[in-house]
Amino acid sequence: MSEKFLTGVDFGSNSIKIAVGSVNKEGNLQIVSAVEEPTLGINKGMITDLEETVTSFSRALEKIERLTGKNIDHGFVGISNPYIISQPSHGVIAISSANGEIKEEDIKRVLEAAETVASPPNYEILHTIPISFTVDSQSGIKDPLGMTGVRLEVDTQVIEVLSTQIKMMDKCLTRVGFLGESLIYSPLACAEVTLEKREKEIGVALINLGSTTTSLIVFEEGDILTTKVLPIGSRHITSDIAIGLKISIDLAEMIKLFYGCATVQEIGKDEKIDLSEIDEKEKGFFSKKQVAEIVEARVEEIFKMVDKELSLIKRSGKLPAGVVLTGGGAKLKAIEILAKKVLKLPAKIGYPKNVSLMVEKANDPIFTNAIGLVVFGKESSPQIKETFSLKKIFEKFFKKIFL
Repeated sequence: MSEKFLTGVDFGSNSIKIAVGSVNKEGNLQIVSAVEEPTLGINKGMITDLEETVTSFSRALEKIERLTGKNIDHGFVGISNPYIISQPSHGVIAISSANGEIKEEDIKRVLEAAETVASPPNYEILHTIPISFTVDSQSGIKDPLGMTGVRLEVDTQVIEVLSTQIKMMDKCLTRVGFLGESLIYSPLACAEVTLEKREKEIGVALINLGSTTTSLIVFEEGDILTTKVLPIGSRHITSDIAIGLKISIDLAEMIKLFYGCATVQEIGKDEKIDLSEIDEKEKGFFSKKQVAEIVEARVEEIFKMVDKELSLIKRSGKLPAGVVLTGGGAKLKAIEILAKKVLKLPAKIGYPKNVSLMVEKANDPIFTNAIGLVVFGKESSPQIKETFSLKKIFEKFFKKIFL
């Protein structure tokens, strides 16, 4: 098998991130390039200005093509916004074969039965994720293929997205001449590259702190317990700094990036910020402690919203592997200290793992979604990975949206 290239595209509210990976003949994946391009056409993970988004995406593709020397015209696309919903569902069928042996067709039918959930108007199913199967009275089965019985049941997590956003994404990709091989819920991709299997087994929460949204996905016993996208992110911290210090948004963003700290106790009483060191046109000083107080208040609010979601599934303070923080907001100094305090759980910053990074830039929490999409693409591609028993059966997990 010759070298194959895979692309992951993360449409964020602040910027579009693209990662490109190559898979050699041994099947090993290397991330060979990663770029970020600012965008004004996306808000809270949703395309609000098609022209702006098309322009930003075109620029991002030009950047990545210059770096790789390749024509990048297809890949795996991530989606995440507060209007995506996730709900458990249950499917039941009678096993069709005369001898009661469960075949691929039976598993397909029971998954289809699980998709008959009550969906809000204008929503489409993005993923149907099998959690466990039951054959007659035997429950907790992960792979029922080849077993025998009379009745087959499945418990799933169904993730649904607004049809209008799928259409908008389709228009954007079509305008640029880019083929979306699969549309994937971004937190799933992010988890693929930041979480260890053991963490998913014992219980872990992945929190992606984006610009205008914060996504949460919780795993236990290897399965998804819940997922949610909250309509608040690190851009709100920038706005708070601008209002609190009575400065421009651009200056507030730079102060957040260079001096932002999520915990006041980490700042000395007399530490100052010299604005001229950020922008020679600016004059004056601000207290670092004052900035930290502003940042801590907003980040604490975000973590309290996360804890509320954990409480709904009775996991507040009860996840042994704790929380993993990713996204641009995770780069705030001492943010893991505040996460431990508010959530009463172990906390750490999540970086891409179990994948070879050929560019240092890619080793950054902001690229976890894009790199996760590349990894997802590798794992779901029959050209790269040999088909395993449930690959075809679980095709809804990698549902083709644009083809």
